[in-house]
Amino acid sequence: MSGPSIGARGETCIHPTAMVDSQAELGDGVVVGPWALIGPRVQVGGGTNVGPRVLIERDTLVGEDCLIANGAVLGTDPQDLKYKGEESSLEVGDRTVIREFATLNRGTQASGRTVIGSDCLIMAYTHIAHDCELGNHVILANAVNMAGHVLIQDWAIVGGMTPIHQFVRIGAHAFVGGGSRITKDIPPYCRAAGSPPKLYGLNSVGLERRGFSSDVRRALKQAYRAIFQSSDETISEAVEKAGLELKQVPEVRHLIKFIRDSERGVTT
Repeated sequence: MSGPSIGARGETCIHPTAMVDSQAELGDGVVVGPWALIGPRVQVGGGTNVGPRVLIERDTLVGEDCLIANGAVLGTDPQDLKYKGEESSLEVGDRTVIREFATLNRGTQASGRTVIGSDCLIMAYTHIAHDCELGNHVILANAVNMAGHVLIQDWAIVGGMTPIHQFVRIGAHAFVGGGSRITKDIPPYCRAAGSPPKLYGLNSVGLERRGFSSDVRRALKQAYRAIFQSSDETISEAVEKAGLELKQVPEVRHLIKFIRDSERGVTT
C-alpha cells in the first residue's frame, strides 16, 4: 500500500496506521505518515510533513512547513540524571528539516525547554540534548552529538561526527569541520577544526556568500588578527585593544562580546 500523498494546504492527511493523541493539534495541510506516533500536547504547524515511524512523544511545538524524516524522535525525556519528571518542552521553528533517526530531547528545569530555530537542517543521526538552543539557518551534518545546554547561533555550520561538550557556545556564521571535538566556545565568523580544535581564520567564503560587505569582512579580519594572532598580548588585552580600534563595526562588537562572555574559554 502506498503512503499518503501531500495534499494542498488546508487538508490534513493521517495514514491509517499512524496514532495521534486526542490532545495533539495538527495544522492545516499536515501529513502524518505510516506508523508515526504523535503524543499529548504536541502542536504541529500547517504544511509540515511527519514521515513514517516518526515519534513526537509529548510537549512539543513544531512550526509550519517542516519536514521530519523517517524514524526521527522528538520531544522525549532528557537524558539527565537530574531530571525528575518536571514539565518541559521542545520547540522547533518554521521550515526546519529533521532527517532520519535524529533525536531531540525536551528541556529540564534548568531552562524548561530545548529550542531549534527556523530554516535549520538537522541531518541524520544527530542528537540534540536537553536545554540546547539553536538559532536560525543552523546546519548540523550527520551524527553531530550535542550535550546539554549547548548554544549555537544563527547561520553556524557543524560538520559530521562532531561531539560538542555541555555548555559550549558556537558563534554566528562559524564553521566547524567534521570530526572535531568541541570542548570550548567557537567564536563567531571563524573556522575551526581538529581534535582538539584550532582556529583557521575567518569563515570568509560563508561571509561573502551571505552578503557581508567587503568593509565588514576587512574589519573582522583586522580584529581576528589583533585578537588571535598577537604574539605579545594576552587574549584579554587584544580584545580590549580591538574593541577600542574597531568599536564602530557591529559585527566586531558581537565578536568581542562573545569572547568576553565566555565561561568555558574560547578556541584559539
